[in-house]
Amino acid sequence: MQSVVDNIAGYAYGANDLATSPVTMKDLDELKQTITLDSEDMRYLRMAAEVLEDQTDSLVNLWRGVISTMPHLSYYFKDANGNINEEYKAKVKERFKQWIMDVCTKPYDQDWLNYQYEIGLRHMYVKKNETDKVEAPPHIPMRYVIAFTAVVNDTVKPFLAKKGHSLGVIEKMHKAWCKAVLLHVTLWTRAYCTDGW
Repeated sequence: MQSVVDNIAGYAYGANDLATSPVTMKDLDELKQTITLDSEDMRYLRMAAEVLEDQTDSLVNLWRGVISTMPHLSYYFKDANGNINEEYKAKVKERFKQWIMDVCTKPYDQDWLNYQYEIGLRHMYVKKNETDKVEAPPHIPMRYVIAFTAVVNDTVKPFLAKKGHSLGVIEKMHKAWCKAVLLHVTLWTRAYCTDGW
């Protein structure tokens, strides 16, 4: 259940050549405490994985639909001539689908921490476009990365409700998901920060 598709282009989770996150495991523990992400939340995330596993394509399509209605966001998939790069979008989509499962199933260990840093780097000048060898706008402002969290968290709830769980369980899965997504996005923003800040 830890993989939605095999051989995902550019999916480098656990790769030895990834940079080590400047966020330490101690920092991570303190962040988890701050967000109040606990063992019960992790249990409900595993449950959410079972619910979402066959819905990742639909969920990402929904998110993409929101992005496509906002020119200031869809801009980041365009080439130098202003055309949407469909191949680039397709590759990113597969990684986005896998990310849904990773949020719910991966252990929050050093490999996971390093990959969150990598995801952050891939949204900014350091690595944007490098993974897929494309010519698209080279930097997504951190404000959009943070702000889109609202869409990701708000829209997932109907998907969590599709497998017949009680309202109480759906609420707990949703609460755990929201905390986990906030943790991920918080870690991505580290790539935008100058060391020492």
